Amino acid sequence: MLQSLSAQTRLLVVAPHPDDETLATGLLIQHVLAAGGAVHVLLLSDGDNNPWPQRWLERRVRIGAVDRTRWAARRRRELGAAMRVLGLEEDTATALGWPDQGLTRRVQQELPASLTTLRAVLDTFSPTLVAMPELQDRHPDHSAAHVLMRLAMLGRHVAATTWLYRVHGAPLVEDDAFAVPVDAEMQARKCEALACHASQLALSAGRMARLAARAERYRPLAAACGRLPLPWHPSRPAWPYLTLTIADAVGGGVWPWSRAPWVRSGDGDYWLPPSPAQSGEPRFAKLQGRLPSPWIFDHWGWCELPH
Repeated sequence: MLQSLSAQTRLLVVAPHPDDETLATGLLIQHVLAAGGAVHVLLLSDGDNNPWPQRWLERRVRIGAVDRTRWAARRRRELGAAMRVLGLEEDTATALGWPDQGLTRRVQQELPASLTTLRAVLDTFSPTLVAMPELQDRHPDHSAAHVLMRLAMLGRHVAATTWLYRVHGAPLVEDDAFAVPVDAEMQARKCEALACHASQLALSAGRMARLAARAERYRPLAAACGRLPLPWHPSRPAWPYLTLTIADAVGGGVWPWSRAPWVRSGDGDYWLPPSPAQSGEPRFAKLQGRLPSPWIFDHWGWCELPH
């Protein structure tokens, strides 16, 4: 796969939070630059909703709006330092400042405006290669970033190659996944870039080091195919506490599970009716709990529906 990298490569790295650019693509960025290509980092959120490291480092309990703004500025400075270590200038990044742990809500409530913003970045940079989270990443911001980018890339005159990465969850092991080659110098530079994200190392240094040490693997984007039911079978007692989100090129919608537009087959599977979107356009659904939880990672998650 890396044989295709050249001076004509224009890599867009989609990072839901500061540090994802290093953990997920720190080696790939170096390979593209070594080939003479260009790299741009699209930072979706500043990682401002990260209270426990902030409480620890700032010795405070309550985190207000002003405190979160200050933390966001710190994390963006850390991103700039990490980019310089990897060989990038700070002006090769676009920071959208969307809410940390709020990207799913953007799909649900602000989809058209969000897609307009993302398409402006795509049109300005014109990537030939996009590295972005895969749909099965367990962090809800990462999986929502996949949905937003897939829908934003619809209809572009020049389609970019898309490589998917996973930060949260088991490493990619699919047959079509591939690892980026690494040598000691490149890995050392990646670790140096990670050290710039000091706020994230305060309470999670071991976990972050393990993430940075594992192979940097990608899976080429492949469209869903076939007519498949929804992958979930929630028990009836759980119905009042679940919502279903559907997003496609036409828009997004959210329903309580009991009133969602599914139909049930005789064998107990759940199906969604066809979309008014054009045939071949991606369509996504997410099942999630309605009750607040201290656990930020997805239990049910997203699925891509057959086109």
